[in-house]
Amino acid sequence: MPFWELQRQLGIDVDRWLLRQSMPQPYGKAGACHAFEREWVECGHGLGQTRARRECQLEYEDFMECMHRTKLAVRLRTILKQRDKMIKEGKYTMPDYHKGKEEPRP
Repeated sequence: MPFWELQRQLGIDVDRWLLRQSMPQPYGKAGACHAFEREWVECGHGLGQTRARRECQLEYEDFMECMHRTKLAVRLRTILKQRDKMIKEGKYTMPDYHKGKEEPRP
């Protein structure tokens, strides 16, 4: 609350409870996406919901990508499709260790 600073007066930190990555982490290490979440919150602080959605869209997308890895999954799926296509065309052969054949052990 910008006018009363109620959190400071009461000695509580509501942000810690609301933010996913700001919660106490094991071994005191920050969460993997903590920096992205913090950037998103700092960007939208004091703007209001409507302006924050429009102006902080990039920060929000970065945070969601860090949390869910959707773009990474799409990229991996594309790479695997390309590999399968190349195998069917005969342009690529998988190494033996990817086929389940082990090297002889001494």
